[in-house]
Amino acid sequence: MIAIYLVVYFTSPALFHESMLENYSIFLRVIPILALVFVFIFLFNLFLKPDKIKKHLGKEAGMKGWVFSIVAGILSTGPIYIWYPLLSDLKEKGMRTSFMSTFLYNRSVKLPLLPIMIYYFRFIYTLILTVYIILTSVIAGYLTELIVDDESKSN
Repeated sequence: MIAIYLVVYFTSPALFHESMLENYSIFLRVIPILALVFVFIFLFNLFLKPDKIKKHLGKEAGMKGWVFSIVAGILSTGPIYIWYPLLSDLKEKGMRTSFMSTFLYNRSVKLPLLPIMIYYFRFIYTLILTVYIILTSVIAGYLTELIVDDESKSN
């Protein structure tokens, strides 16, 4: 990337300047969300010990772990890559792979966009699609855990 930016800098300084301004704009939008995630990580490390995470999001979490990962995925905002450090930290503390997958899958349900979707596609379609996403997220979470955990056991 540095080489590409150097080429652009010397061949088209205006494009380079425009690109830097856009990068700066993106950086300014991402920093507050990233800071919020790091605050969450700090608070999780401060208050949530591995035994609590294992209890609520580990193997013995049961239905409440599924519900929490679904609801948290739907309510989460911001770019998806911002959530990766938090999920990694929770995984190290005992969070099930299936709950991480389910959380990420349910990020496709966007509450602020549901009224627009209802307007364009009607209520019944939006409802069916949303229920389908939620149910499929559980299946995908379960399958992800089967595949990933089997690979990690063999290594």
